[in-house]
Amino acid sequence: MGSSSVQGLKKYELDCQLLHCYVSGNAASNNQKLVEILVSRSPHESKLILQTYTALYNQDLLRLLSKTQRNNPYSRAAYLRLSESQERDAEMMRNSLYGGSVNLNILIEIACTRLSFELQSIKQTYCSRYNSNIEQDVALKVNGGFKEILLAVLKSCRNYSGKVDMSMAMCDAKTLYEAMESGKLYGHEFVKSLKRSKCGQFGKELRIVIRCIQHPEKFFAKQLRMKNGDVREMVIRIVITRANIDIKEISRTYAAKTGSSLETLVRKEFNNNKDKASGIVADFLLGLIKG
Repeated sequence: MGSSSVQGLKKYELDCQLLHCYVSGNAASNNQKLVEILVSRSPHESKLILQTYTALYNQDLLRLLSKTQRNNPYSRAAYLRLSESQERDAEMMRNSLYGGSVNLNILIEIACTRLSFELQSIKQTYCSRYNSNIEQDVALKVNGGFKEILLAVLKSCRNYSGKVDMSMAMCDAKTLYEAMESGKLYGHEFVKSLKRSKCGQFGKELRIVIRCIQHPEKFFAKQLRMKNGDVREMVIRIVITRANIDIKEISRTYAAKTGSSLETLVRKEFNNNKDKASGIVADFLLGLIKG
């Protein structure tokens, strides 16, 4: 084994030792290193960390983090960051449907901002993990126009070429799906036609979805501005899932609308808390935003 390989394995072992100290509470942890692990490790390296942790301690690190993530923001952030994206998104969609009241924002953001091949992978993971079909669960749990719109979006991911097909026809759900499949209407002209038409609530809901597909940075920035629900959970989720994708665009859009930076929001939500975990999470999220 080459020296670089040995050094690589040693790095992951050190990462695991720090994480183990943190989750077990056996020793004072190096906060800066805990932040570095989450900011600088790639998805492939995260997988190696999880494998190394199991080899060293005969425990599933994600399972350990999941037990404390409800009350510990660092555990929540680490859990989302270290999870494979399709596993993470499938679980968030499941919780959005069955975790109490339906969380439409999370369902919309996952269905409308992931690439088609990613959405297909999420659907497959959801099926294998929960022995259930996500489209059937959406049909069962979601009401109103959003149900028909989300079902159309989920079905459209059979085209794996790129983003979910944004072509949608007027107010009828059947026409909506057919338009998404055939590509009859596109972009801004369609949104304008919706505004001119008398589509009512369905038209408003359809515009929300189309805008999310066309301009995800505006959708996420608006969620951060509105601050509905658990704000800290929302900030953690959005920053982690959009890191290395469009978090800088989200940050610029948020600042343009509010006159305040996304970094300021992070510090306000996390640094005002005296618990150690919140401070670590603040540094971690700021690191992802800065890139």
